[in-house]
Amino acid sequence: MNDNEQQHSPDSQNPQNPQEPPSPGGEQPPPASGATFDIHQVIAQAKAVLTNPAGFYQTMPRSGGFLEPVIFAAVMAAAGGVVAAVLSLFASNVGMLAAGFAGIVIFPIFAVIGGFIGAAVLFVIWKLMGSSQDYETAFRCWSAATALYPVAAVLSILPYLGVIVTVAWATYLMIEASVGVHERERRTSMIVFGVLGALLMISNVSSEYASRQLQDRMENFSRQFDDEDMTPEEAGRKMGEFLKGFEQGAKPAGGDSEN
Repeated sequence: MNDNEQQHSPDSQNPQNPQEPPSPGGEQPPPASGATFDIHQVIAQAKAVLTNPAGFYQTMPRSGGFLEPVIFAAVMAAAGGVVAAVLSLFASNVGMLAAGFAGIVIFPIFAVIGGFIGAAVLFVIWKLMGSSQDYETAFRCWSAATALYPVAAVLSILPYLGVIVTVAWATYLMIEASVGVHERERRTSMIVFGVLGALLMISNVSSEYASRQLQDRMENFSRQFDDEDMTPEEAGRKMGEFLKGFEQGAKPAGGDSEN
């Protein structure tokens, strides 16, 4: 071998190759940025969604797998569960206290499961609006909006107002996602999600009203047992009156007019 061949040989050009550890397939593995959990990145994303939703959705990655948005949604749901658990410490009801701490585990599970369903609904809505994005993009838009979970848990201490603010905020996020990610017109997005948000707001306020009415009845019923020394017969009679009140409340308003 002459001098020119020695200068152009692969070994002479890459003298450091023998010192590099071999990797499977002969290539260095890419950095697993989306497959690792980084709490700082999660906090930064949540802050960006809450403080600058328009800028966030305009630069949000449309693809990259489901793992990263699933982790983000689970962490936000767990954070909401922690807030609910802390607030339940001030509740006099033992059941509310137990439910608050159970939510730390239950909320993330139901949030992720419900998220796939909710993203499917959003995917259909955006498709009807003319979006060309796929289901994964819709799921990522929903996942980013779960940054509201901890905020919603704090706002829940405000009767009715907390629900109204939470739904209005979530509606605003979906409008920004429609404009920044799906490139829909703002006016159309405001009409579509404004109507859906109004219906959801009415439904949630009605549910909260029914829940508070039930809670008041349960507290009054419990107070009657605590304040009086009743025989088993009297306790059974009051229980019957309590159940009869629920039965009458469940009857339609025009039920008596038929008689």
